[in-house]
Amino acid sequence: MDKLRGTGIALITPFTPAPDHAVDYAALRRLLDFCIEGGVEYLVINGTTAESPTTTAEEKAEILRVVKEHVAGRVPLVYGIGGNDTAGLEILLRTTDLEGIDAILSASPAYNKPSQQGIIQHYLRLADLSPLPIILYNVPGRTSSNLTADTTLRLAQHPNIIGIKEASGNMEQCMAIAARKPKDFLLISGDDMLTTPMISFGAVGVISVLGNAFPKRMSDMTRYALAGNYAEATKLLFEFLPLNPLMYEESNPVGVKAVLEAQGLCSAAARLPLLEATEGLKQRIQKLL
Repeated sequence: MDKLRGTGIALITPFTPAPDHAVDYAALRRLLDFCIEGGVEYLVINGTTAESPTTTAEEKAEILRVVKEHVAGRVPLVYGIGGNDTAGLEILLRTTDLEGIDAILSASPAYNKPSQQGIIQHYLRLADLSPLPIILYNVPGRTSSNLTADTTLRLAQHPNIIGIKEASGNMEQCMAIAARKPKDFLLISGDDMLTTPMISFGAVGVISVLGNAFPKRMSDMTRYALAGNYAEATKLLFEFLPLNPLMYEESNPVGVKAVLEAQGLCSAAARLPLLEATEGLKQRIQKLL
């Protein structure tokens, strides 16, 4: 799956301003072009950054249709099918129109807090059923449970599990995966600011939030790192340092949506229980921009 080396974008879902907060498909098309023209390698649809817990099944289907139609094969696509109901995810894998999709990104079960063996059995069931390769997604800050290195390495033996988006922030855990993983298993950074150091010990790229707003800069940073030019990669990485904390201050994707609004790409609107960025946060973001 070399097509998933480099920079993937965890796409936001643009909404129209209050009171409607409908999916803004015109803005979605603008964002797709912006990212592709910025040189990203692939796009991730319906991840947590897309506010997938608050889009309906009908909206998810239409977003997927619009993205596939508008991208028209220009870059690979990854689709998010994850959650804490294994049987429900099996139904989604059977019924979702996955034509034109290259892989599934599946977040570890949230809220249930399963044991490591439960997590393993969950993913093995999905991998046995899935018509597409699966990328694990470890994000303990959202799920309240961690895929340990041993769990990831156990799952990496399944022929239909091809990689992991690692967003634990635990660099020792990431290094343990890199040291012992199968050669063709993809270690992908799930944290923009850890991309360059993770590439230095074996990661193949990033699935990025900031890349929605800065696709060229994020892609350039990742390519420099993959080429071993860490001086240039680090220079670009450090440019993101003041802005990155503001992306998560009022939860993701509130911050990056405020950046996109400032760039004229879409509204900063978010759906409850998330709120649009406060004026104070918008002003601090605008000052940095």
